[in-house]
Amino acid sequence: MPTVMDADRMSRALVRIAHEIVERNRGVGDLALVGIRTRGVPLARRIAANLLTIAAEQIPTGALDITLYRDDLMRHAVGPQPVVRKTEIPFSIDDKKILLVDDVLFTGRTVRAALDALIDFGRPKAIQLIVLVDRGHRELPIRADYVGRNVPTSRDESIQVNLQETDGRDEVVLQRAEAV
Repeated sequence: MPTVMDADRMSRALVRIAHEIVERNRGVGDLALVGIRTRGVPLARRIAANLLTIAAEQIPTGALDITLYRDDLMRHAVGPQPVVRKTEIPFSIDDKKILLVDDVLFTGRTVRAALDALIDFGRPKAIQLIVLVDRGHRELPIRADYVGRNVPTSRDESIQVNLQETDGRDEVVLQRAEAV
């Protein structure tokens, strides 16, 4: 399993993204971060900490659960029940630029579900997408505004993001399908 990003590369990518956010938005005044559960949430918090260091301003940060918005919930008649987690957005998203954060962008279906869920909370001025890894293979017309790293993959490969907060270590690993 080749390591695509180690802790240092991940940290540098998140700092670079924070600088790009400040430049593109000419400051941070009307921004808010919303991480998609699970790994988008700690990434959003890290970016918020980087923005605080850069712009000396606290950015509202929330967590979004998209479980009930997924289009693959009922694909299999019998299977494990989905685990619904808490959405925590303790601020109004109306007229804010929302920075939606996820760990990996693949087909675009997770982001589509997140957009549906987010719109139920109000009407943002704009939504920008931040991903740590973009691996290609889009099925929907969705692209990220900020990307930590582009990693071209084949369909039988996957990207595993491990974060200190959820997995005890920071790394991005490319996993190849087992030979049969």
